[in-house]
Amino acid sequence: MNDLRTGQAAGEAAADPAAHDASRGDAGSGFDGLPDVGSLPGGARAALEAVLMVIDEPATAAGLAAGLNLTVDVVEELLAELQREYNGYTVNAPDVHDASFNGFGATPRGFELRNIAGGWRIYSRAEFADIVGGFVLEGQTARLTQAALETLAVIAYRQPVSRARVSAIRGVNVDSVVRTLTQRGLIEDSGTDPESGAILYRTTSYFLERMGIGSVAELPQLSPHLPGLEGIEEFYDAARM
Repeated sequence: MNDLRTGQAAGEAAADPAAHDASRGDAGSGFDGLPDVGSLPGGARAALEAVLMVIDEPATAAGLAAGLNLTVDVVEELLAELQREYNGYTVNAPDVHDASFNGFGATPRGFELRNIAGGWRIYSRAEFADIVGGFVLEGQTARLTQAALETLAVIAYRQPVSRARVSAIRGVNVDSVVRTLTQRGLIEDSGTDPESGAILYRTTSYFLERMGIGSVAELPQLSPHLPGLEGIEEFYDAARM
């Protein structure tokens, strides 16, 4: 009889979304003097969403878990839920009542939760780029020049690479362009060449974020766009000189 009552109580707790969310908060309460996220309005899920709304660069699940005093598994579960909600998660009729407690709707939001550049962050949807662009202050989204784009492409595909190597490939001096790309946070110092001592450059996580990819391995392949690969090794050998 006692086992039956225990089973009934557990079933009632599992059926209550608020109790389920509160149990998530208990996983990390009391550490480092931080408030128990389970006791905050909306629980751990709302606390995670609040953090995602203010971070200015992608955050890993482990980093979010540490900041919220939750386990990584709980945070990954919450991230998946938020991502589905923002994408307009649709449920079957028998589940509508339960879904309403979890905040799920049938209409996609104007923003989405993406996992790129090794972390999670909220972005406005690409479909609204023109509308959102109208509210961005002039000068904050200044486009890169053609020279900067070409230099960035060389660094992205040949990294780590020195300025001299980039100049040889492009056939022009790239010192000022490299400074611009560094100031924009798109490239960074990657050490020095062991032979020449020249500074090497590579792309940054911000570059990956702007490109919407997780790593440089996801960059488009160049070979399909080349007229022919004859003499390609000779070209690279000349560029190394």
